[in-house]
Amino acid sequence: MERGNETFSPVLFLPHGAGPMPLLGDKNHKSLIAFLKGISSTIHKPSAILVISAHWEEPQATITSGDQQKLIYDYSGFPAAAYKIKYDAVGNSELSEKIYQLIEKDNIQVKLNPHRGFDHGLYVPLKLMYPQAEIPCLQLSLLKSLNPSEHIALGKSLASLRQQNVLIIGSGLSFHNLGLFFRPESDSAKKSISFDRWLVDTCTNSTLTKLEKERRLNHWTEAPYARHCHPREEHLLPLHVCFGAASVATPNAKVIYNQDFMGARTTALQW
Repeated sequence: MERGNETFSPVLFLPHGAGPMPLLGDKNHKSLIAFLKGISSTIHKPSAILVISAHWEEPQATITSGDQQKLIYDYSGFPAAAYKIKYDAVGNSELSEKIYQLIEKDNIQVKLNPHRGFDHGLYVPLKLMYPQAEIPCLQLSLLKSLNPSEHIALGKSLASLRQQNVLIIGSGLSFHNLGLFFRPESDSAKKSISFDRWLVDTCTNSTLTKLEKERRLNHWTEAPYARHCHPREEHLLPLHVCFGAASVATPNAKVIYNQDFMGARTTALQW
């Protein structure tokens, strides 16, 4: 992506599906698997990848900083193959330190964690996108406050990474109500579509100013059926970090995936 004489790496908000099921070839994930496998051919190969996963929360922003990483099988009740998944991407302690400095410069509390590994919010999509695991990867936690404005601010502190060929990925789901995935209500799909339309409009509508988009995302609970779609917002907030990181240069996203998934509408976005 170019702007003037500058080139920016894209920022992606991606659905990672249900636990490890995309990596097990689950039939309900067929379209999502195909989408994730195809992304890498549409963007420039990054020199590193930073993932903000829905499955890591800390009291303050925390960055993985180990050069060698283990996988965290942070799910239960799946077939044995789910606990034998491998993704051998390394970390990058030098880049972790740079990201630490970027965040600290904006007066956001931040720390490094050299021991934490990669959770499935990272290795599920990336094993499909970059199966050779040749690109260094890092994770950045969400904040336990779950405050939307704090996550947008956190994203803004990362904006300059886009000029360093670092791919920023928010890994979550635009609809995440576990109870309704398995026991959908009669009108659940319609409610998810209403929320999805609001979310897509907020992120892609070029007639909205950057400040209007930010205000909407800060008050996302005012959207149609917001709490129906997100009883708890940890799977949505990676999008707020993405918006913060992207909005400095490219506030308008585009939809790159929009499909029904387990009875609800699910969207992926690219800035």
